[in-house]
Amino acid sequence: MELLAPGQPLRLVTGEPRRPGPGQVLVRVAACGVCRTDLHIVDGELPALPHPVVPGHEVVGTVVEAGPGGDRFGTGQRIGIPWLGWTCGDCDYCRGGRENLCDRAQFTGYHLPGGYADYITGDARHCLALPAQYSDEEAAPLLCAGLIGYRSLVMAGEARRLGLYGFGAAAHIVAQMAVYQGRTLFAFTRPGDTAAQRFALGLGAAWAGNSDAMPPEPLDAAILFAPVGALVPAALRAVVKGGTVVCAGIHMSDIPSFPYALLWGERRVVSVANLTRRDGTEFLSLAPRVPVRTAVEIFPLAQANEALARLRQGMINGAAVLTCGEAR
Repeated sequence: MELLAPGQPLRLVTGEPRRPGPGQVLVRVAACGVCRTDLHIVDGELPALPHPVVPGHEVVGTVVEAGPGGDRFGTGQRIGIPWLGWTCGDCDYCRGGRENLCDRAQFTGYHLPGGYADYITGDARHCLALPAQYSDEEAAPLLCAGLIGYRSLVMAGEARRLGLYGFGAAAHIVAQMAVYQGRTLFAFTRPGDTAAQRFALGLGAAWAGNSDAMPPEPLDAAILFAPVGALVPAALRAVVKGGTVVCAGIHMSDIPSFPYALLWGERRVVSVANLTRRDGTEFLSLAPRVPVRTAVEIFPLAQANEALARLRQGMINGAAVLTCGEAR
């Protein structure tokens, strides 16, 4: 499925799989998660790239062929291909363990052809081995919603009272990790979204309410998954002095001006940018121990536009996943 121009529906095209180049693997796609970043790309909310673009960066599949030097995984092995698809390895960021900030980074489903397809090539260095206990559909959301959620949770520090603004794919995974770690969880949803609030309470949240409400007790940290800039001052109002507001999305509407008093008291606002391979290793080791269980709504690849539309309308509880070929 490819996007010819922002704002247009994806179209189904046919062609031969690309042979893997040096350091690459060719992967037969079984499942691919539908992420809000895909929606930002389709809707033209990220910087424009030459089109067509094949979206999708929560890719689960099996290795079909390896290019020269790409034999890190064996033929037939199940792997995941995440958002961070390639980095230079030479810059200060890469050498300092912050490859997520590499200025030359290329991202799956954006700069590189993504997983809304039957086959995909990936840089073997950035592919990830997957826990065996997850089905293909269950594993797909771990590769972005899970990884970004994990990195966001780490950025929140030791916060015991944690607020999650926007309760979708990433938040429903973070909620399980937070409860496992003994944190008290507060969930904020679109006003009136009682289904999402019930979903959050079912995953162990101590409270769930509207995003414009104050929680019943002050927060030590808040993570914003909803791409709504107006939630930044709302979250600052909810956190204690010394508290942290983590902005977890790749795109957010403009943050409105707010009085310095909201930030004063050593509160801080930080962003999460992409992910690292270390995040992948740590999170995919932790997830089975929690155990994280992903709630998924499954669509065949040909219904990618419908899945995106339902996500845009806030009609997905958990994560949407496209199936391609024979998922296990």
